Amino acid sequence: MAEYTCIVCPMSCRITVTEGADGELTITGNTCKRGENHARNEHTHPMRMLTSTVRVRGGSLPRLPVVSSKEVPKALLNQCLKEVAQAVAVAPITCGDVIIHDVCGTGADILASRSLD
Repeated sequence: MAEYTCIVCPMSCRITVTEGADGELTITGNTCKRGENHARNEHTHPMRMLTSTVRVRGGSLPRLPVVSSKEVPKALLNQCLKEVAQAVAVAPITCGDVIIHDVCGTGADILASRSLD
C-alpha cells in the first residue's frame, strides 16, 4: 500500500494505492478521474521535470537556469543531474536553446530557461 497526495488540481486528495497479488491496482481517495490517473502513473512509472543550472563560459552571469523539455523518469533523475552538472554553455544563449540533447537517453532535452549575453 502506498499513499500519494494528488497535485493535479487544488483539491490535493490523499490517494491510497493498493496492489493485489495479481498486480491489479486498487485506487481510493480520489475525487476525480485525473487523480486516479495521477496516482496510477506515480505508482507505476513516476516522472519529474528537471530544473537546475549549468556553468556558463563567456556570459554576463556564471550560471544559467535550465529545464527539461519534458518529464524524465524519477529513477534517472540523479543520473541526469550528474550530466547537467558536467555541462558548460557558451554565451550568448537564447531562452529555449538546447543545452543538452537527449539527456541520459530519456528523449528530453535540457533547455535554457532564460537568455544570457
